[in-house]
Amino acid sequence: MRRGPVLASLAAAVLLAAGGTWVLYGSSWLRVEKVAATGMDVLTSEQVLGAAAVPVGAPLVSVDTDEIEGRVRGRLPRIDSVDVVRAWPHGIGLKVTERKPVLLIKKDANFVEVDASGVRFDTVPKAPAGVPVLELNAGRSPSARRFDEERLLHEAVLVAGALPEPIARETVQVKVGSYDSVVLELTGGRSVTWGSGEQSDAKGRALNALLKAAPKAVHFDVSVPTAPAASGS
Repeated sequence: MRRGPVLASLAAAVLLAAGGTWVLYGSSWLRVEKVAATGMDVLTSEQVLGAAAVPVGAPLVSVDTDEIEGRVRGRLPRIDSVDVVRAWPHGIGLKVTERKPVLLIKKDANFVEVDASGVRFDTVPKAPAGVPVLELNAGRSPSARRFDEERLLHEAVLVAGALPEPIARETVQVKVGSYDSVVLELTGGRSVTWGSGEQSDAKGRALNALLKAAPKAVHFDVSVPTAPAASGS
């Protein structure tokens, strides 16, 4: 067996591997030079990039994308998810998805934004347009001991999150008197008896159909979504 060619091949492989390692880690060719963030609606690029703290100048291959994701989500609660990718040969890209408020909680002169998962993610001085405000009046409810404020907030979020977008934009308040007493106040002095948060998707569809079928009505009842009703004019 001829050992010379085999040894030569092994040596070439070692040199190639060493060269590749040097290119990835030791050279200046494949290092982080650019970091870009996209997908923001409220946050700025500067805020996202500042939270990410991507090590510019580091070898691109050594950048810990999971660590960057954790930093961004930990420092910016408004962010629901972020996809961190290497953009060879010199870039890091961050694709951001922000949380969307479906409900607001009044807090002094500010508003706490709550998303469809019930996460309170930010406090803002001005109510975002098209997001209803929670009004919780469960103090005298017989079920107040069984269903605390967190449970009632959960019901309100279920309702607000199930509203078709056109209806959500017209919903001014979500009033919760008890677990099974949720009422919506719409623009134009209209109101909706919703009931509990159960079957909210079906109730949303029923309300959408009612609003189209009875555009001059002022009160709607979808507490039983299979038998919705409209009244007043």
